[in-house]
Amino acid sequence: MPTEIAYNTTLAQVAIVVHNIEEACQRWARILGQPVPNIITTQPGNEVHMTYRGLPSNAQAKLAFFQLGPVQLELIEPIGEPSTWKEALDQDGESVHHIAFWTEDMQSSAQFLREQGIPLVQRGDMGEGQYAYFDAREQLGVQIELLERVRKERVE
Repeated sequence: MPTEIAYNTTLAQVAIVVHNIEEACQRWARILGQPVPNIITTQPGNEVHMTYRGLPSNAQAKLAFFQLGPVQLELIEPIGEPSTWKEALDQDGESVHHIAFWTEDMQSSAQFLREQGIPLVQRGDMGEGQYAYFDAREQLGVQIELLERVRKERVE
């Protein structure tokens, strides 16, 4: 048992996949008493070196973020496929997709999760950094996303 886990345990975000992000934003804004956030569309997967289950993917997503103190609530509407977002929406409908944590060392964090039997499902670049989803549904009931602000090396 490691004495220190490989990623920061400060929660960054909780994300929900949705069928229609505009409608979901309206619903969540009303419940949270917050303004409707801006909706952004991610770059095509091919432009951000996205892989899904080890293969290149050109999928995209519409994203919206509610800042709730130190934690974001992220809404995700998949565009195209294949992606973990589309897979989750097809399998489970609108539901929690992942819980995200920041990491300063994506490679060691990814290795730590793999050693726990939690495989990498999808990854992509985000500006100077990168994101990676790990399928922890069997162990934890949800996927884990790791976020790295400055990409040292692409995780695979």
